[in-house]
Amino acid sequence: MTREETIKRACEHFAKVLEGQLDRVEMMKAQGDFVDYQNLDKLIIGVCGGDGIGPRITHEAERVVSWLLADKVRAGKVEFREIDGLTIENRVAHKKAIPDDVLAELKACHVILKGPTTTPRKGDKWPNIESANVAMRKELDLFANVRPVKVPEQGIDWTFFRENTEGAYTLGSSGLAADDDLSVDFTVTTTQGTERIARLAYDFARKNGKERVSIITKANVVKATDGKFLELCQNIGKEYPEIITDDWYIDITTAKLIDEKRRRDFKVFVLPNLYGDIITDEAAEFQGGVGTAGSANLGKRYAMFEAIHGSAPRMVDEGRDIYADPCSMLRAAVLMLSHVGYQQEADKLERALDICMYEEHKMQCTGRDTGCTCQQFGDYVMETIQKL
Repeated sequence: MTREETIKRACEHFAKVLEGQLDRVEMMKAQGDFVDYQNLDKLIIGVCGGDGIGPRITHEAERVVSWLLADKVRAGKVEFREIDGLTIENRVAHKKAIPDDVLAELKACHVILKGPTTTPRKGDKWPNIESANVAMRKELDLFANVRPVKVPEQGIDWTFFRENTEGAYTLGSSGLAADDDLSVDFTVTTTQGTERIARLAYDFARKNGKERVSIITKANVVKATDGKFLELCQNIGKEYPEIITDDWYIDITTAKLIDEKRRRDFKVFVLPNLYGDIITDEAAEFQGGVGTAGSANLGKRYAMFEAIHGSAPRMVDEGRDIYADPCSMLRAAVLMLSHVGYQQEADKLERALDICMYEEHKMQCTGRDTGCTCQQFGDYVMETIQKL
C-alpha cells in the first residue's frame, strides 16, 4: 500500500470515528434529568455475576442486600432479576462485548449489581472483543464512575469522580494500524461530557460538606483534550464559590497520595477516564487493596455498581473461588443502596463492613483455605448488622 493509500484509509477510518462521536454529542444534548427512584412503583435490581469469581461474590452481595430489603421485596417495592450471559465464553460466542439479549435484560432494570468480567488482551486465547464494562458504560451512558476511599486513622477521605464514557477508553477498540510500522489510537473530550461529570463532582462536594475539588489532568502535554477538560471543570467550579478548586497533573498526584501530610488535603477528585482508572487502584491500596473497593457507575437513566478488580479466573481454575472476598461487591452494594434512596440500609451495611474489615477481624478472607469462605464472611456481616 502506498503512503497516499495509507493516508486515505486512515482519513476514512477517522471520519467514521468522528461521525459517531458527533452523534453522541447530540444524544447528550437531548438528555433529560436523573431518574427519581422514590417515585417508582417498583425498583428493579439486575444482578449480573459476570465471570471468574464474579458470580460468587456478586450473589453473596445480593444475598446480603435482599436480606436487608426483605420487607421491600415482600411489599413488591423491590425486585431482583438474575442476568446471566456476560461470561467471556458467551460474549465470544456472540462476538459482542454484550450480547443483544443480555443488553435488553440490562435495560429492563433500573440499577445493576455487576460482578467482574474478563477483558481479552493481546496474546490471550480469546478474540479481541471490547471490554464489557466499557460497552455497558457506553450503551447505558453511565458517565460517572464514583469511587470512595476512606481510612480515618490516616486522615484519608477521598471520593473520585472519573469520567466514564470519554477519554482514551471510549475509543479503545477503534484505533487504527495504519501500516506495519504505525498504529494510532484516539482520545475524546466533549463539552457536554466534561461539564456533567464536573457538575456531579461539585454537587457532591457541596451536599457533603467537602471543601476542595481537585482537577487531575496532563494538560501541559495533552493540550487539546486534557486542556479542554481542565478549562471546562474550572468554569464549573466558579459556580461553587465556597469550594476550593485546584488542579494537579496526574504524575505528581500519584506521588502526593503517598505524602502523609499533603494527602490529607485532598477530598474530591474529578478526572478523565484513563487517569481515574489508574489512580483509584493506587488509592484503594490504602484501605486494603482493590479487593476492598466498590464503585458506582452513574447515568441519568441507569446506574451500575461493581467491584473495581478483575475476574481472577485462576482462583476458579484452582478451586479457590469459594474463598473469594466479597467486600468489594458489598461496598458496591452500599453505594447502590444510597443511590436509590435506602440510606438507612446503606449506613448499616457500611458500618458493619467497617467493623468486620477493620475493627474486629473475627473473620478474614485470604483467597485460600487459610481464611473464611465468601458465604461465611457474608454471614458475619449480617450478624454484625443485627447487633447495631
